[in-house]
Amino acid sequence: MKLYTLKRKQIIPFDRNTVFSFFKSPENLEKITPSDVGFTIITPNPIKMQTGAVLDYTIKLAGIPVRWTTLITDYDEPHSFSDVSIKGPYSFWHHRHWFEETETGTIMYDEVTYALPFGFLGRIVHSLWVKKQLDNIFNFRAKIISDIFSSLSQKEQTVQQ
Repeated sequence: MKLYTLKRKQIIPFDRNTVFSFFKSPENLEKITPSDVGFTIITPNPIKMQTGAVLDYTIKLAGIPVRWTTLITDYDEPHSFSDVSIKGPYSFWHHRHWFEETETGTIMYDEVTYALPFGFLGRIVHSLWVKKQLDNIFNFRAKIISDIFSSLSQKEQTVQQ
């Protein structure tokens, strides 16, 4: 099984508690995922984020809805949380999120380790499509996260005036 790793880092000009509060809400995943991915949470609300929480959702692969189930394997508010896929399009998926507070805000880290099924064919699909798709999804997320927190910052400044 060939493992791939995607790493991202984003500086968000808010304290760690505020940033973590946004990311601990699974409902916000829909906001930060491109609409063409067809990401829809099917786990009933409210969803309590904690170690052992199970989240069910659907995504679209080539326009076909695919069910995906993840398990929160580690939850340490407001420092980090991790999820693994227990059913879905990847033969392995481990996504770790951690948050480091600095003087100027919070650094949010993402690290995804994943593998595709189908051996050699999966490696070809990865190089032709999956890697680009994941890069596009995480680029989109970075922009939307920046926009959301920029909007919060502007609201905060308006309230202070």
